[in-house]
Amino acid sequence: MTSPAQHDRPPLVEPGNHLSPDRLIRYSRQLANPGFGELAQRRLANARVLVVGAGGLGSATIPALAAMGVGTIGVIDTDAVELSNLHRQLAHGVADIGRSKLDSMADTVSRIDPEVSFIGHDVWLDSRNALELFAGYDLVLDGSDNFATRYLVNDAAALTGIPVVWGAILRYGGQAGIAWSGHGPTYRDLFPVPPAPGTVPSCAEGGVLPTVCAMIGAIMCSETVKLITGIGEPLLGRVSTYDALTGRFRELEYAASDDADAITELIDYDLFCGVTAAPASSGTHGSNDASGTGDEGGARSAGEEIESRELAALLRGAAPLQLVDIREPFEYAIAAIETAELIPLGGLEGRLADIRTDVPVVVYCHHGIRSERALRMLQGAGFTNIRHLVGGIDDYAQVIDPALARY
Repeated sequence: MTSPAQHDRPPLVEPGNHLSPDRLIRYSRQLANPGFGELAQRRLANARVLVVGAGGLGSATIPALAAMGVGTIGVIDTDAVELSNLHRQLAHGVADIGRSKLDSMADTVSRIDPEVSFIGHDVWLDSRNALELFAGYDLVLDGSDNFATRYLVNDAAALTGIPVVWGAILRYGGQAGIAWSGHGPTYRDLFPVPPAPGTVPSCAEGGVLPTVCAMIGAIMCSETVKLITGIGEPLLGRVSTYDALTGRFRELEYAASDDADAITELIDYDLFCGVTAAPASSGTHGSNDASGTGDEGGARSAGEEIESRELAALLRGAAPLQLVDIREPFEYAIAAIETAELIPLGGLEGRLADIRTDVPVVVYCHHGIRSERALRMLQGAGFTNIRHLVGGIDDYAQVIDPALARY
């Protein structure tokens, strides 16, 4: 058996103090790997890694990083644990429902190794705080679930000179890679232009297999160790993709683009990704975005929207109204607004005849993202007297009927 290949790339982190006998025993199976040894383990112990998100990929990476001996782990997240998280976010349990994900993850890391330093950042990552946050770490793991945050992380890391190990998951597949400005191509070289708003569903819309989180998270952790210690060949200029339905991996190679603009500042990433509309008085990018929302919808017109209170008033009134739930049947079975007719988005085009043209129509989904897509689809088919519910049934439950807050 040969030692791991070196590629004239120095380790990212200098080694820390010598390990105690207990630490040597703890990592003995890791230290026994060819080309690894105590020096690599001391580099891990001295490393500071920032993880964006304590959800699916965060749950797959953070405990593993702690177990492998990364000395300081920072995590950015503002969410609380929900029941629907538990099938894939294995760092959290039933007892954690309603708790901050940061508090839950801190307990998980402490149970694995109380000597690992856990730093929770209960902040909304945006262009105003990213550079300051990133400056305190050697490397960033991006487990975010939306494109605005991915571009923000890429650009902030480029400006601070640190690498990003990123992963993305959806349904039965996922992909992982490294972006490191000055050492190889970045996320912008792979995806120069973000996808059109609404064209890529979130995991809440499209689903995700838990084992895909584990697989992509494992790749991300391996890449992190390789960069910190200098072993192996990192995924610079390469993307590894995994398809759980076939069990196959594929690799895509890409290079830095000569046409790409230099990253010189952080911009408004919601605007860049089409999540918000440009101000009427300005066609330039600002810097007061609030990335990390998970909402990848496009710019909206107020005349196409309906708020929860207005919808509730209409439902209580005598005027005719067709309310259409465009979620999946299992979601409808969990909770639905009274009188709503189920027509899932995937079959909407085949059921246009079931959409009335003689009365106002309101479509809704979970968070208001899919319903906006349904609105556009129906408008394209010639429907005019139609709106969609802002915030979906989630907002309706908070504002009108708490009994619907089931997921």
